[in-house]
Amino acid sequence: MIDYTLHVRLLMEDIVARVPSLIHIDVRNVLVFARLGRTGTHGAYATCHSLMLPDSEPMYYFWRDRRTGALRRRSEWFVTRSPEVRVRGRRISHLISVALPRFCDQTLKDTHKERVYGRGEEWVAKLDTIVHELYHVDPHEGGIRLSLKADGSPAAQAHTPQFFRDVQRMVGEYLGSRPDPAVHEFLSLDFDGLVKRHGGVVATTFRDFPAFPQRYRERLAEQPRAPRAVQIVPLPQRRHRRHFTDADLVLREFPLRPARRL
Repeated sequence: MIDYTLHVRLLMEDIVARVPSLIHIDVRNVLVFARLGRTGTHGAYATCHSLMLPDSEPMYYFWRDRRTGALRRRSEWFVTRSPEVRVRGRRISHLISVALPRFCDQTLKDTHKERVYGRGEEWVAKLDTIVHELYHVDPHEGGIRLSLKADGSPAAQAHTPQFFRDVQRMVGEYLGSRPDPAVHEFLSLDFDGLVKRHGGVVATTFRDFPAFPQRYRERLAEQPRAPRAVQIVPLPQRRHRRHFTDADLVLREFPLRPARRL
């Protein structure tokens, strides 16, 4: 069987070594894992998640009367925190997830990538996605990169036309560096092709699949009384995992049916 997340990781190492705009990334601090994403359904092919975002400012949810606008209910005060993930004792700064089999089955056809890469090989769509997620890694604070407009000013949205142009330029730089085809050859096969050639597809997931480390809400021990409201709604008593290690990682097989843990 082919370990898909391992191959994506090795390709990422080659990309950051060859593309100057991504040289700041230490792939040892990035964990690649898989989530279930069915081909033909709506959803992202891959996603970048930062684990280095600072605690949020204290906040609360609130509900107002539609007629008067008066504050009727509010939640307890809470902060939002990032969990900690350590692999082989090293703290992970970013998670990059790939949706299987959807990621494997993406093509250039009928997408904005077709206009950019023309009649290029279909697997370039997957390469573009991988570079796209790597480009989200912030070179300074360990968070998610702040997108810029064409004039260099900050943009409110994560994906601007300039962001996509930067990704396309980096894809060109990588291919222009003449990488070893053996590093990216696995991208040339769709999911069915991978299964036929390798007998199956496995990938790293978290033990509590489909769950994975995400930011969580934590109730403040000291609760401010303001603002005053008729009703204070308690936060749901959910237990959130704060720490994850190698022991929380497993290999799962991803056939064209619900994922099966090995």
